[in-house]
This record gives sequence, structure tokens and C-alpha cells, in this order.
Amino acid sequence: MELSTAAPGAGGRRWRGAGLGAGVAVAGLAAVTLALVPVRAEVSLASVVLLYLAPVVVTAAVGGWGPAVAAAIAADLLVNYFFVPPFHTFAVETGDNIVVLAVYVGVATAVSVAVDLAARHRATAARRAVEAALLAGASAEPIEQASLTRLLDQVRATYQMTTVALTEGGQALDQVGPPPQGTPALSVAAGGGLRLDAWGPRLFAEDRRALARLAAAAARTLETQRLAGQAARAVELAHIDRLRAALLGAVGHDLRTPLASIKAAVSSLRQPDIDWSTEDRAELLATVEESTDRLTTVVDNLLSLSRLQAGVLSVDARPTAVDGVVAQAVLSTDTGGVSVDVDVPDDLPLAWADAGLLERVVANLLTNACTASPPGQRVLIRGRAGGDHLRLDVVDHGPGIASADRDRVFAPFQRLDDHSGTGLGLGLAIARGFTEAQRGTLTASDTPNGGLTMTIRIPAAP
Repeated sequence: MELSTAAPGAGGRRWRGAGLGAGVAVAGLAAVTLALVPVRAEVSLASVVLLYLAPVVVTAAVGGWGPAVAAAIAADLLVNYFFVPPFHTFAVETGDNIVVLAVYVGVATAVSVAVDLAARHRATAARRAVEAALLAGASAEPIEQASLTRLLDQVRATYQMTTVALTEGGQALDQVGPPPQGTPALSVAAGGGLRLDAWGPRLFAEDRRALARLAAAAARTLETQRLAGQAARAVELAHIDRLRAALLGAVGHDLRTPLASIKAAVSSLRQPDIDWSTEDRAELLATVEESTDRLTTVVDNLLSLSRLQAGVLSVDARPTAVDGVVAQAVLSTDTGGVSVDVDVPDDLPLAWADAGLLERVVANLLTNACTASPPGQRVLIRGRAGGDHLRLDVVDHGPGIASADRDRVFAPFQRLDDHSGTGLGLGLAIARGFTEAQRGTLTASDTPNGGLTMTIRIPAAP
């Protein structure tokens, strides 16, 4: 994987660490010297060199091996100057003391290198753990719209960058942080023409390699988001195609039948060689009127469905008397000769609803109930109060609906086992849409002793 940096240069963190190590060395050596000089007569040379080893080890841990080796040499000189006779000179009287000083420098240097290596290994392990956590998170979490932004933000926080962006052809596809200034401190090829650009402090070579792997993860996340978007679009198009096919099939029948009836009736009335009786003429005109009403219903249902799906349905909710709405719905519905019993007390609390939409819901449910009811069975509309809502049940004793189909029956163009050949299968879809637009619910359940009960729950007026 290709890496490129804006300009060469050591990382600022390395210099900061070396400076801190030098400060620790100066302070530590000065403190040990000040503490030991007054008691040098009582302390052996072996104890002195061991005590001087402590600030060297701390310097190695804080600033690395370079400042630690310098601290070891400085400590050796301090021991020689203050604790090896003759004092306050760098001369050494005995060979034993020369050995002690030489061994001290060697041991201190070895310890410094060992401590620095251990610190580097710990830092490397910590960086790899962070990198592994980022990569695991990017791979494990479900891909959604904000996944790439979260990953870039985690990279920015982990590496203390000001701005991180995934670019393609010089254009930022996603970016976190303020608008960048100047050239990026690091630009990593992520594959497929993508690059991960970062603005902020310079990074160590190991951090750059880790960032390269994260760049590849960011590219995979972007590609997965794109594929998910394409899949969602494909599902949406397939759904639209199914609706279009169902619409064409249903409308083809439900428009053609009344149009054919209107055409036949009008053509018959216009026959110049036939003298129609008053009864025959009235019958043909009634056919025209009935077919026109069917066409009006088809168009109204299609318009209602389009408003629901477009989210432009207008709802004028206000305190509404449910008994009046139900009475109007029963009067305006062709029940096909099925008797309807209404049990809606006139003292029910007012509902918070749009009277026109609620009437349409009840009328659609009543039409379905009457269509499903066998001869001689009655349909019941029952209203009850239920605390902060009102409940309307439309009860029939027809064949009912299987439990597995109770959600599907509310989808557009669904007629399930209805083979009557009439209707678009929109009535229940529109009823549920209108109910939910009024902050209510519409559910289906079994009628005791057989049949289907449609239950509307509408909020009570405040």
C-alpha cells in the first residue's frame, strides 16, 4: 500500500519525550547528589552508584535510551567528582574505583536500553490494540449511513489529528473536523482511487502503517455503504414494480368493467331504431350511474393512496362525536342488503379526530365486512370508551383471515382469498393509513364463533 507524506521530519512527540527525559535526568541527578553529598562518609561507593541508577532508569522510561545514556554518563561523572577520592576532581586513585565507574556506565547503559525497549514494546502493543479495536469495530458494527463518519472520527481522536477526510479525485467524500488548511500531514492510498488524508501532527512510521490499514477499512466501509444504498434502491424499485404490476392488473379490470357497462348502456340508449320503454330507459340510466359511482370510488381510492404514500395527507383533527361519524358512514355505504347493527352510545367522550377521514375509515371497514358476511348474517359496529382513547369495532361473521395474513391484508392491492373480482384491494390500506394519520391504530382479530373484527383506536379529545 502506497504511503506519502507532505514533508520529511521527526515526530514532535519524540522531541517532547526526549526533552521531558532530559528534565527528569537533571532533576533526579541533582536531587540524589544533594541528598548524598552531606552523608558520603557514611555511604559506601556501591550504595552511591546504585542510588544514581534510579534517575537513569526513570529517564529511560520517560525519554528513551538517548537521554538515559547521557544521564548515565553524567551520573558517572558526578560519582567520580563527589564520591571518589580525591574529591572535587576527576582523578581516580585506585584501579578498583575505575572498574566501579566503568561497570556503572555499562550497567546503566544496558538498563536504559532495556527499559526503553520495554517502553517501546508497551507503546507498540497499545497502538496495535487501538488499531485492532478500530478495525474490529469497523468490521463488526452494522453498516449504516453514519458508519464512515464514525470511523473517521475515531481515527481523528486516536491519532490526535485536527481533520481527517476520505477523498476521491481530490474531492472529500466524507470529512470530520474543521475545514483543513494547507497540505495534509499524511495522505494514504486506500485503494480504488480513494485516499485517506489527515491534517495534524506528524506520525511515526508505525503509526503510518496502522493508518494505512485503517484507510483500507474506511474504503471498505464506503464501498459497503454504497452497496447497501444500491441494494435498498433495488428493493425500492422492485417494490415499485410490484405495485405497478398490481395497479395495472387491478385498474385494468376495475376501470374496464364500469367503462364497458357505461359504453353498452349509452350505446343502447342512442339506438335510433329502438323505442325504449320508461322502465328500460331507467334501468340503463341506473347502470350508467352505478358504473360511474364505481369509477369514482376507484379514482378516490387511488388518489387517497397516492396522498398517503407521498405524505401529503391533510388532517384536521378536532373534538368529534363518534356516534355521528358512524351514522353518516352507515348511511353513505352500500351494504349490499346486509343488515348493520350500530351499538355506539351517544354519550361517548369526544374523539380527537378528523371527522371526514374517520368516516372514510368506518365506511371502508363496513364495506369489507358486508362483502365478507354470508347471507343472513349481520354486521355490528360497536363503540366503547377506553381511558385516553375510544374504540370502534366493526364485527362480521364471515370466513375471517388467517393470523399469518393479518399484517399483509393492510398492504395495497391485497385481496387475499377474495375472488369476487371487485375492488382494487385498497380499502384496508387506506383505512389503516387514515387511522394512523390521526394518531390512532387499526388492528384485526378473530370474532368469537368465527369471523373478523376490525378495531379502531382513536385518541380521546383533551
